[in-house]
Amino acid sequence: MSDEQQFNALIKDYPEDLQKKVLLWLEQDKDDSTRKEIIDLCKSANVKELHERFDSRITFGTAGLRSTMEAGFSRMNTLTVLQASQGLATYMKNDAKNTGQKLIAVIGHDHRYHSKEFAKIAATVFLIAGFKVYYLNDDSLEDPRDNKFVHTPMVPFTVKNLKASVGVMVTASHNPKMDNGYKVYYSNGCQIIPPHDSGISQCIDANLEPWENSWNYKEIMANAESKGDLIYHRDVMLNDYITQLEEKLTSKDIIHLSKKIDVKSKPWFVYTPMHGVGYEIFTKISNEILHMKEGEDFIVVEEQKHPDPGFPTVSFPNPEEKGAIDMGIKLAEDNGISLVIANDPDADRFSIAVKSKGSQGTWHQFTGNEIGYLFAYFEFQKYKISKQDLHRLYMVNSTVSSQMIKKMAEIEGFNYEETLTGFKWIGNRAIDLINKGNIVPFGYEEAIGYMFPTMEIDKDGIAATVIFIQAFMYWNQIDKMDPYEIIQLGFKKYGVFIEYNGYYRYTDLGITKKIFDYVRYDYDKGVSEGNKKYPDHIGEEFKIIKYRDLTTGYQSDTPDNKPLLPVDPSSQMITVEMIPTDNESDGSIRLTIRGSGTEPKLKVYIEACSRSATEASFLAKQAWNVLKREWMRPEQTGITTAF
Repeated sequence: MSDEQQFNALIKDYPEDLQKKVLLWLEQDKDDSTRKEIIDLCKSANVKELHERFDSRITFGTAGLRSTMEAGFSRMNTLTVLQASQGLATYMKNDAKNTGQKLIAVIGHDHRYHSKEFAKIAATVFLIAGFKVYYLNDDSLEDPRDNKFVHTPMVPFTVKNLKASVGVMVTASHNPKMDNGYKVYYSNGCQIIPPHDSGISQCIDANLEPWENSWNYKEIMANAESKGDLIYHRDVMLNDYITQLEEKLTSKDIIHLSKKIDVKSKPWFVYTPMHGVGYEIFTKISNEILHMKEGEDFIVVEEQKHPDPGFPTVSFPNPEEKGAIDMGIKLAEDNGISLVIANDPDADRFSIAVKSKGSQGTWHQFTGNEIGYLFAYFEFQKYKISKQDLHRLYMVNSTVSSQMIKKMAEIEGFNYEETLTGFKWIGNRAIDLINKGNIVPFGYEEAIGYMFPTMEIDKDGIAATVIFIQAFMYWNQIDKMDPYEIIQLGFKKYGVFIEYNGYYRYTDLGITKKIFDYVRYDYDKGVSEGNKKYPDHIGEEFKIIKYRDLTTGYQSDTPDNKPLLPVDPSSQMITVEMIPTDNESDGSIRLTIRGSGTEPKLKVYIEACSRSATEASFLAKQAWNVLKREWMRPEQTGITTAF
């Protein structure tokens, strides 16, 4: 009996549809390791796992692809990346006919397991499709730890500067070590938004059969390089990035203050790249622009300094997770330093912790919203110094982020706008505002992502680090305050804003819609306006004063009851503003519940505002508890709390 006959006999009792998918996988996949993975699952008769791998296909959305790296059509692997690239290249080639864009693709990758292979297969597909490819990595060295990686913002930066038609960054950002992702940028340098996501998804489904020679990436890339169709462009774009960062985001007067920084001793801050790609680019910028040196002005967490896809010192390499920057704080404590700066592994996010005299000498790790306010405050300081018209100034954040900048804008006289979640929305709105002659120095989302549109239309942890260092020096020397004290000053002027965010996990994928439908149609009587219905309270504790449902397309405080933000019937998202029924409280609460687009999670964002921190903290936690009791109902729905 041949090997093929033996294998067919092995799977003959599997459901027919599963047999077909397994055989199709083995026919299409040319990667020996993932082929073996599926064969071994069949040999061990792990039918349950095979169903997990083959019953569905990894979906392409506005975030591109992201999943665990395993064999199977529902996972991240070389075959699914190849198929996604074929669909993306086809879509962008057709799109270029309508927009007049040149067929130019930008490809970059980080240090994660298999990132190099995924990037090379993507580059190969685009070359076959007729694109000129600018490749942003140096993969020439045998030891992957010695190769030259790029941080994620380099891809949108390059797309913008080369006027490319598409960009792909292979990264899973701060996800666990066995995940990877495929992030796509449109020709405007911003992450894709509808309808491009669905159009690309349809093209992927229509291009699943591997193209001829698409697996021969070594041969295809070598031939393309000799013809000038493949250009290794890392060093050129890295120099351009540094040059533009110096021109657009730095001030010589402020940088000069680094030599006067008011600390007991130097170095005066700790930096950690969280086992990621940030160290090389940050230290290069530190030397060339900030005129700072490692060992003199800052020290680096040695155990987390170099790229390591195993992330050995952290279970979850996200700087905002509890405990993730503990090694940085300990190093700071041991050296009498009061500031810790962290980037996530692909260096598109930014976080800080400060030991402040204002916090009685305890360490305070700032939330994404607090850091967002600090950037807004610093950008507003600079804007006032420039004496430009305030009516042209806009700041932007997502609807699940803090309303503190909105309050600041109302009092100070500049403009504020909110968007849907994700930098695809923040970035595209910034582009619209800039194209109308406005100035948008800054936009952010609460998940420690900060965008500075003069550089690129996406979050950038390195740019955020450079700007924050300047802000810290300015406040230290000019305002004689540290970041914690700046926040407290903002609370006094604009109100105390305290968040209480978290999420619920579940196994029943239909539970999200059931919970949202319960809120819409079954929770008490609600309020009827026309043919729309919404709750007017949550429990006896809170009265709802504004209600917005971006799934059904209803907003209670607009003249026509139509939301100001885009409606998406395929997702679940409700936002309410409410006040305590207790007349003694001066506070208000804004909360949003939404389903995650990529994970079995129901996310909850709560922010309370009051004149006192004690009251705001109490209201935020109370809102969580009441929401849990009245709408989430874990005992009935089976969802579990997580933070």
